[in-house]
Amino acid sequence: MAKGLLSNPIFQDETKAREWLEARIWKDGRVCPHCGVVGESTLMQGKTTRPGLYQCNAKECRQPFTVTVGTLYERSKIPLHKWLAATQLLMSSKKGMSALQIGRMLGISPKSSWFLMHRIRESLRGTDLEPMGGEGKWLRQTRLSSAAKSATSTSAFATRRTSEALARKRCSLW
Repeated sequence: MAKGLLSNPIFQDETKAREWLEARIWKDGRVCPHCGVVGESTLMQGKTTRPGLYQCNAKECRQPFTVTVGTLYERSKIPLHKWLAATQLLMSSKKGMSALQIGRMLGISPKSSWFLMHRIRESLRGTDLEPMGGEGKWLRQTRLSSAAKSATSTSAFATRRTSEALARKRCSLW
């Protein structure tokens, strides 16, 4: 399962992963995370400049930024393609995955995999899910996710497993 899942080029190549993330985050043009100006940035080029580094051209800003600024991928030495692979593996797993398993699959140390998984899980924690069906309404005989297949009673489906499955579905990059 995981080998076919991780055969996508964005999970193998750093440049393709960055281009993929730029296409998802900056649909309407590059946005400076420091001042919020849209489309007024230039790609910085040089021998020592890292790939994907842009500089804001607004007079009051002029700050350098990348696509990862303001995301859970910011300020990490772990390559972006490994971040995306770990995110995909965690989101597509029915029961979740341990940090050690992710580390073995991606070829990174247990300490790095713990850090990676901790950040991904922490980013999912802050999601406030609205009740499905609206405020004060109950759902009947609705299949919410694979975690709630057999739940068809008139009680609220507010169990932890169901809310985690919904958070995975809502926060998934794919």
